[in-house]
Amino acid sequence: MAGVVAITDCDHGNVDPERAALEGHDVELRVLACRTPEEVAAQAGDADVLINQYVPITGEVLDALPRCRLVVRYGVGVDNVDVAAATERGVWVANVPDYGRDEVADHTLALALSLLRGVVVLDRSVREGDWDLAPARPLRRLSTLTWGVVGCGAIGTAVARRAAGLGMRVLGYDLPQVPSGPPIERVGLEGLLEAADLVSLHAALTPESHHLIGAAALGRMRPTAFLVNTARGGLVDTAALLTALDTGTLAGAALDVLEAEPPGDLGWRVARHPRVVATPHAAWYSEEAFHTLKTDVAREALRVLQGSTPRSPVNTPAPRP
Repeated sequence: MAGVVAITDCDHGNVDPERAALEGHDVELRVLACRTPEEVAAQAGDADVLINQYVPITGEVLDALPRCRLVVRYGVGVDNVDVAAATERGVWVANVPDYGRDEVADHTLALALSLLRGVVVLDRSVREGDWDLAPARPLRRLSTLTWGVVGCGAIGTAVARRAAGLGMRVLGYDLPQVPSGPPIERVGLEGLLEAADLVSLHAALTPESHHLIGAAALGRMRPTAFLVNTARGGLVDTAALLTALDTGTLAGAALDVLEAEPPGDLGWRVARHPRVVATPHAAWYSEEAFHTLKTDVAREALRVLQGSTPRSPVNTPAPRP
């Protein structure tokens, strides 16, 4: 087995786990710092595998990489990869779907509790010299609340179990629907938005789910309700969310992801809003998850170079000529 594995872009500081996983195999690892599709096309022309983080992988990129057999992403989402173009060109697209499932579910719960228990609001108040619970009132007993989960895959289901463990009723909606059972009660999106005291997002970002939570969806939520997003920033219309926060038609939001990262002007206005708790796309992170992510992308590369199929493909590529 011989092959070239190119890391298109990576902000992790080092790629030691990837090198360790590939060591002992006849593989050349190249670490690039591409920021545009054009740079990938120019610098990775003889790559058999692309390990990709943020830079878009388009059909034009793949046309410039005739040897490429696999694009594997650092993470779960593949919204920056043109999966249809890869499929047409006989290229596998794979992700690492389970490396940070528990971390994201735990982070979602932490963000939700910071809203539902007024933790951040009260912390800010104390730091300003006040010693009063008034800024967080009214707070509700968790067991009286309804949690709505949008996206009931592995992470959404893990979140649902945590919410149910706190005594909360859990409603769930999928686009498209995936199998799930208790504690999730299946409802339509409109019914979920109208009934939930807190809505958390765990859906993939696709053309169908882009701005799934826009002005109309936010208008269906209770003015006392909260929104939590640890999935993809593009699921939420940032401008509509800012309007809802400014007008008080939404009680607050907790956001680990934004439409643009790092944020632009609109993103910063939302992230710094007094009704918002924000973290910098950190939900996935633990030292254990970080190592698993980096090791698993390299192992996917080896599988394909050895003639096998990926462990976690998101497509079935057309036969190569």
